[in-house]
Amino acid sequence: MKTDDNSDLNHLLSNDELLNVGRKVFDLESNALVHSGQLIDKTFIDAVDVLFTCEGKTIITGLGKSGIAGKKIAATLSSTGMPSLFLHAGEAGHGDLGVVSSGDVVIALSYSGETHEVVAIIPRFKLLGVPVIALTGNIHSALAEVADVVVDVSVKKYPWPYGLLPTASNAVTVAMGDAFAIALLMARGVQEDDFASLHPGGLLGQKMLAKVKSLMHSGDELPIVPLKARLRDVLVEMTAKRLGVACVVEGGKKFVGIITDGDIRRLLETDPNPLELLAETVMSSNPKTILESTLSASALHEMESLKITSLPVVDEEGSLKGLVHIHDILKLEINR
Repeated sequence: MKTDDNSDLNHLLSNDELLNVGRKVFDLESNALVHSGQLIDKTFIDAVDVLFTCEGKTIITGLGKSGIAGKKIAATLSSTGMPSLFLHAGEAGHGDLGVVSSGDVVIALSYSGETHEVVAIIPRFKLLGVPVIALTGNIHSALAEVADVVVDVSVKKYPWPYGLLPTASNAVTVAMGDAFAIALLMARGVQEDDFASLHPGGLLGQKMLAKVKSLMHSGDELPIVPLKARLRDVLVEMTAKRLGVACVVEGGKKFVGIITDGDIRRLLETDPNPLELLAETVMSSNPKTILESTLSASALHEMESLKITSLPVVDEEGSLKGLVHIHDILKLEINR
């Protein structure tokens, strides 16, 4: 298939015009997301509060393109530990309402707020005492009138042909679902361990569930020097183990400091004869350490935050057990 201006495709637009159309859609959707994000108000808090106190399931219902957005929202909420499912509004009226029970929460999606199938099933939720959160582009619609919380996901009306399909509005609806999920995750104090247990498969689970103990360098691979080691011996150990650091120990096992290749380079620039210096005078004392049971994701976050490439691994008594390098974690993705 040709991609230059002499393309033999039989369409009415030039390649430049096609590129402009694609870029225009991205501009419209990104602008809609930014604008809608600025409009988030107390209704967002009200919706999160309702979801936070939910003792049952979160039911997302909708039809058409809104229904597809609803499936994504349900999947995202489930991944944070909130039992959630999508209820097709058209099928709900023909028996599927049985999945809804007291204690649940419903998120109803309809951009117009007038989707008959969605509005028609709201009374059933009311009979069960199930609160309804409406995500709609029309806060004065039939759906908005019967909902307990109404969250505005309206977007600017765009001219033909950009306003023909629910592109920007669907993007905003999905983003609102993501905002709910993140807010709830943080409000509930979900930790990486909790989140990882919900993602045991795939790269995310592999990277997050792997413990530092299974990745760290230990035994003969571990670069160790005693407090009184001279810098020339430290260099030999660092060169042999090729991890860019040397762990300084006292009494053969208690971790007391670390020396990096950066430390040595700086010394060589300022000291005319640094090789006779002792490790205890060169090392960084009380550096950051982690435990063997730490998740690899936490170790990676720690190293990226501190802008370092290695973390000594110690036990509860402070004895050196190993060293984990950032590459040991990143290679999980490479090997996947």
